[in-house]
Amino acid sequence: MRRVEHVMGFPVSLRIDDTVVPEGTGDAVFAWLREVDERFSPFEDGSEVSRHGRGELTADELSADLVEVLGICERYRVATGGAFDVRLPGRSLDPCAVVKGWSVQRAADLLDRAGIRRFCLNAGGDVVVSGGPWRIGVRHPEAADRLCAVLDLTEGAVATSARYERGDHILDGRTGRPVTGLDSLTVVAPTLTEADTVATAAFALGAEGVEWAAAQHGCEVFAVLPGGRVLRTDGFPTTGPAAA
Repeated sequence: MRRVEHVMGFPVSLRIDDTVVPEGTGDAVFAWLREVDERFSPFEDGSEVSRHGRGELTADELSADLVEVLGICERYRVATGGAFDVRLPGRSLDPCAVVKGWSVQRAADLLDRAGIRRFCLNAGGDVVVSGGPWRIGVRHPEAADRLCAVLDLTEGAVATSARYERGDHILDGRTGRPVTGLDSLTVVAPTLTEADTVATAAFALGAEGVEWAAAQHGCEVFAVLPGGRVLRTDGFPTTGPAAA
């Protein structure tokens, strides 16, 4: 199966290499992601996230899913000393940094429960795979047509936070200012919930975030600093070029 749809503001591609795919599997994956977009988008006035952010829903009225997401947000806020924060002063509640990886990992779990053993689910460059090996390229932060690393991944997830697509959009919650101490930071972890959240939280910490991310359980890190300096952990599964 090969399928691509535009969901949550970016392309999501699903590739399944199993010889037998239960009917409706792809439909279920993309229906779930569309549901998440409707419920948790901070850009939709009627979403659960927006209503909670405006104080229209109390903590007792939230869905179990949103309680879980906000719990993850709070855990990483504490772990980074406030650098990662989805409740910045003067801004609306925005848990997108957690929702993306969490929801796509949920979709991968759906595939696993359906008995799918070999798949690659790519959500705007953040990827969760099973039944590899899969080769995954990490975009060069200064050139869209080049790779700075190629990963060989059998199971797990990889996510990158960077400045090249959306500019200086990640803010340090401690100062409210854009983070410029990193060009890109890629994390490999057992789940995309972890990989995506750790990558964003570490990026919010700036250059010190590389060491912080490397200390997170099960995480391997590849970072490109301004000027082209590369830092990576020994266990980062690079099989191709690994220089900026």
